[in-house]
Amino acid sequence: MHIVEESVVLKNENRVSLSYRTDLGSMYIGKAEDALELSEIQSLQGKVNLIFTSPPFPLITKKRYGNESGEKYVEWLEGLAPSLAKLLAPDGSIVIEVGNAWEEGIPVMSTLPLEALLAFKKAAELNLCQHIICHNPARLPSPAQWVTIERIRLKDSYTHLWWMSSVDSPKADNRRVLTPYSTSMKKLLEKKKYNSGKRPSGHVISENGFLTDHGGAISANVIEVGEQSSKIPGALLKLTGTAWDSKYREYCKEHDLESHPARMQIELAGFFIQFLTLPGDIILDPFAGSNTTGFAAEQLKRHWISIEVDPGYVEGSKGRFDAVR
Repeated sequence: MHIVEESVVLKNENRVSLSYRTDLGSMYIGKAEDALELSEIQSLQGKVNLIFTSPPFPLITKKRYGNESGEKYVEWLEGLAPSLAKLLAPDGSIVIEVGNAWEEGIPVMSTLPLEALLAFKKAAELNLCQHIICHNPARLPSPAQWVTIERIRLKDSYTHLWWMSSVDSPKADNRRVLTPYSTSMKKLLEKKKYNSGKRPSGHVISENGFLTDHGGAISANVIEVGEQSSKIPGALLKLTGTAWDSKYREYCKEHDLESHPARMQIELAGFFIQFLTLPGDIILDPFAGSNTTGFAAEQLKRHWISIEVDPGYVEGSKGRFDAVR
């Protein structure tokens, strides 16, 4: 897997440039709204199988990675919706991760993330296929003022993922992201005996309903990531461990680059890539950051296009790949 560093070809009145290519993907530097106007990306209308991204969250404090705040955030995300929706294949999906936000100076949560996602969904004319929670129990306690100092709120350890599509049955197969069976389920499969019959809920369990070994359990819509996670789908084992991120951190250190402060967990990107696409499909991340999505897509043999506004983060993202030519 090699990176080919492009001689910088500027587009859109010097607002967007192609930074590098790999065997399967391309990384652009520039604002998402500008990059989406490129003829190279416009030519993909109706062909992108998955748009998977984590846009800058609507934080109170302005960050280097360009987050908006307040009503501007809602308007900004809503304005991107039609351009992104046009890129989707007929059975394609958009998955957007949005974290939580708090009102300035008070221990009250903001509804901006939900308002922005609802505005995006409406503007793009999308169906909400499912709402998924990403839980990271290893996340540091935040907001620090209310959690660790005044002790009046609980640790914020989850983010929302909204899976949307223009059709009600987009490409998806949960058999590609089965999680390991529990110890009790493994014993049940060995014994081939189950307490069948009617449950208090009204469900009727047949004698053989839970006795077929499907190779794993169906994933829940709460995805646990981080070092403490024990429910990694077998299909994603090649992405687990710390090597994928340690190479990135080492590259940034060697080249005196600031690493991205809000890097996505590769298991999360890999999960949706496996669940919603097949090898050879096209994946787009318009807010790539350190390009976790592109790296996961390359590992899983998907084509990818990533866009990131910060040149330093783009340069650091090269460290995820095996070799730079």
